[in-house]
Amino acid sequence: MNDKIKSVITCDLDGKIESLSEGAQKLFGYTEDEMIGKGRVSDFSPGQIVLGHVVNWLNESVEKGEWEGDTVFLHKDSHEIPCHIKITPTKGKEGEHIGYCGVTTPLIDKTPDEVRPNISLMTKIFTWLVIMRLPFLTATFVPLLVGAAVANFLDYDVSWGWLGLTVLGGCLLHIGTNTANDYFDHTSGTDEANYNYMVPFSGGSRSIQMGLISSRGMLIVSLVAFALSAVVGVPLIQKAGMDVLWLGLIGFASGFFYTAPPFRFASRKGLGELLIGLNFGPLMVAGSALVQTGKILPEALLAGIPIGLLVAAIVYMNEFPDHDGDKATGKNTLIVVFGPEKARLGYVFLVVGAFVSIIIMALNGTFPKLSLIALPAAYFGVRAIQTLYKYYNDRLLIPANAGTINMHLVTGLLFCIGIWLG
Repeated sequence: MNDKIKSVITCDLDGKIESLSEGAQKLFGYTEDEMIGKGRVSDFSPGQIVLGHVVNWLNESVEKGEWEGDTVFLHKDSHEIPCHIKITPTKGKEGEHIGYCGVTTPLIDKTPDEVRPNISLMTKIFTWLVIMRLPFLTATFVPLLVGAAVANFLDYDVSWGWLGLTVLGGCLLHIGTNTANDYFDHTSGTDEANYNYMVPFSGGSRSIQMGLISSRGMLIVSLVAFALSAVVGVPLIQKAGMDVLWLGLIGFASGFFYTAPPFRFASRKGLGELLIGLNFGPLMVAGSALVQTGKILPEALLAGIPIGLLVAAIVYMNEFPDHDGDKATGKNTLIVVFGPEKARLGYVFLVVGAFVSIIIMALNGTFPKLSLIALPAAYFGVRAIQTLYKYYNDRLLIPANAGTINMHLVTGLLFCIGIWLG
């Protein structure tokens, strides 16, 4: 390799590549057409180096004006290149921070192992957190807790041991769903066509694209998680009856085939969002109460309505940045069907519907009036709506993505407390 090659790459704050010098094209093997406006600077680094080091390097470059050091980069053909890089923040016309510039030279007298940054144990653990998308398991915790609260409200004894086993089974189903969706979004080309994803809210986990795990490995994780959920389900079925099995099968089928052929529910013009709302709302709340009571309670199905609407709102909000990639690969989400601008109103309906349903159920006596303590969480929804209407096609949408997750979590926990104590 020519040691006189100098690569200069600039990117925006999301890492999306804005310019690629001739030296960069020679060093990494990509053309401008392949990368500008499409690729990310993370495409040039092994995934665990991205997770464990790159963010720190970027932050230090902002704090100190630059960061400089040796590392390993990846060529287009996946072979490793030992390099020296200097990172500096780039500024806009008014001096605002708008991105980064990396100047890279190959180290012909070094091997990749000599310059490879250390991968800590915490980074290795974090890798699996990313692969399985564990932070999103709050979407499982909340409805299962609400289901237990409904059982308690109706004077059934709640067993914490059985609740714990229910949560474990639900989480395994959720992990199986997450990893299956990543696998099939990869094989369909959806994630590869998605240039506008916003980590960690949209575009999947990016674990396959970052090289954290192979596509085959991702599928294996999914199948193992589903299999373990079935094992956990056996004692739950023995306790509460065959209805647990039917609910579990619905969860498996709708989760696995959310992006898997031949059904690809996520591409069925609203069916995917509907299934998510039902699974993580009425069905999961009812399933949790079923384990405690041995019955599918109408009150549990009703309690799942606001929870399901807010889970659907999370997915709905996260589909805005994915619009272009989804549309290009035939993944017809509601955002693709209506277009991002018109689809904003759908988010308003989901949020308003969730909180109106809580009010109705409290006022008509289905649940205690103390359940109205969940209403202040609507603040997150109001802020998210304001952000969505202004930045629906911009990276500044991120606070709305995060706010929707917070709204679901806080609303669900307060609703649970209100039902339990009421």
